[in-house]
Amino acid sequence: MPGYMWRKGIGKDCRMAGAGMLNGRVALVVGASRGLGRAAAAALARAGAHVVIAARARAPLEALRQDLATSGGAATVVEMDVCDPRAIAHAADTIGESWGRLDILIANAAVLGPMTPLRDIEEADWRRVLETNLTANWALIRALDPLLQRSDAGRVVFVTSSAAARVEADRGAYAVSKIGLEMLAKTYAQETKESAIRVNLVDPGAMRTQMRALAVPGEDPQTLPAPEEVAPLLVELASTACTTTGELVIYRDWKATAATGAHAKRARPAPAVPTS
Repeated sequence: MPGYMWRKGIGKDCRMAGAGMLNGRVALVVGASRGLGRAAAAALARAGAHVVIAARARAPLEALRQDLATSGGAATVVEMDVCDPRAIAHAADTIGESWGRLDILIANAAVLGPMTPLRDIEEADWRRVLETNLTANWALIRALDPLLQRSDAGRVVFVTSSAAARVEADRGAYAVSKIGLEMLAKTYAQETKESAIRVNLVDPGAMRTQMRALAVPGEDPQTLPAPEEVAPLLVELASTACTTTGELVIYRDWKATAATGAHAKRARPAPAVPTS
């Protein structure tokens, strides 16, 4: 349920990140132009995956592709608006024609939306938040499930937020979209539990990102972890060694138990503002 999480198997089954652990794997990172998406793409490439990097703006994707190539990584750029079903279908066709399967999906694209009372939100803004943060992820499942089914170990990671854990005034659109995303991901995990696909959620908490700066103006970003610190968690959940499915993993707790690999069941933190 939204207020609690059970990190079954995390740390014991999944803590095997390292160079080469994803050799030969094909990964799609949605929302890869900046923040956690960019950091995750770089971490996946370092682990050996060929990374398909997707976002609306092509220029930052090309810059990322060049950076990865410089360090020996391989990436393919796909310009994609997640709110456009035709763009998602095109990305699926590109992956299918090139590799015939998809091994890893990192679904990271999101928008913060208006921080205002529900009664004052414009309909267009409400729809944009729900379409980007929730409906687009359903569209990704619908388009990419056939490719994930062809993998010997399909791995899907959705990025949620601590905002889903607390009722807070003026944060309604974003929080509603993330609560919906969590149920979407857990439902997909249930529907694929007899297959080779494993589906999990990551709550990264507050990070040094552009979205956090918009949500909490004036906060010192140096007090927050960089996305690059969170990215190894996504790599672990993307690995074939990770058999966990249907779980929500909180970065702060994962980091705290990294040394021991212990399981954890505890109250989920509930910050007053959207954090990721």
